Amino acid sequence: MTQCLDGKWLLLIHQIPPKPGYLRVKIWRKLQALGAVAIKNSVYVIPRNEQTLEDFQWVLREIVQSGAEASICVASFVDGLTDDQVESLFRSARDADYGQITDEAKAVLDTAPPSASMTHDDRSEVETALTRLKKRFSVVVSLDFFGAPGREAASTFLEQIEFRLAEARSRTDTGTKELDTSDLTRFRGRTWVTRRGVYVDRIACAWLIRRFIDPDASFRFVSERGYRPKAEELRFDMFEGEFTHEGDLCTFEALVRRFAVRDRALAEIGKIVHDLDLKEAKFKRPETAGVSALLDGIVASRKPDEARLERGFALFDDLYEFFRRK
Repeated sequence: MTQCLDGKWLLLIHQIPPKPGYLRVKIWRKLQALGAVAIKNSVYVIPRNEQTLEDFQWVLREIVQSGAEASICVASFVDGLTDDQVESLFRSARDADYGQITDEAKAVLDTAPPSASMTHDDRSEVETALTRLKKRFSVVVSLDFFGAPGREAASTFLEQIEFRLAEARSRTDTGTKELDTSDLTRFRGRTWVTRRGVYVDRIACAWLIRRFIDPDASFRFVSERGYRPKAEELRFDMFEGEFTHEGDLCTFEALVRRFAVRDRALAEIGKIVHDLDLKEAKFKRPETAGVSALLDGIVASRKPDEARLERGFALFDDLYEFFRRK
């Protein structure tokens, strides 16, 4: 294959006869499973790296062995489509996948009994559904090359299922206890861990932790896939984390409750974070749209999570001062 050092993309171009149709459908499904998107009929694109090249080569081999033709090219878009437009195609494809997971997770929450009345059979059914959804979510995340915004909502609803199950287990599993937060000295100078790509709830939580709970807190950002917590780490807004969604509370609200931080300004901020994180209009604070726009700007202009927190802390400092004076 001719090398192109500047090529950001890989193209797979195939010529598969329309009949019999099974081969074309089979190859389409394989390319979908790899996360590739079609930019023209029989032309598929994927970000270039060693793994995606190997994936395309396996597909090409199957096409050729079936008697059809295919080529793989390293490509840069010079005219017509732009890199931004192609990245948008990937985000749209993953948003559709996340949207299906979100809808199914909502259905699980709507049909599952409250944790207080959940039987063993109910738990088993919900756990099975959650395991299936988490597996699909993990697959979509692995194909989410450009950070589709729909991931946040899907993750939030999966966390709500996880918390409802945790509440149900706590009624029957004697070893399951809520972490005691009455002694703040136990939470000073700790490493607080959350998912990469921080956004509304996680930025707000980190600010709350640093300002009201652990002034010396350090933050670590991880991929949930393959992450194993260390003994002294505290996880927030993560599956099975020490601090995450509780019932209809977002993680920010849960932290305020768990640490008994009684502050009316924080309560108002919590309403904004709740509506943005849970995609609701429960509180309808007039400031919510403005905060959403500012957070979107922070995320768009700053890729490193540390930089997002630095700017986000300034935003929430100002917002807190606004509500405190008001």
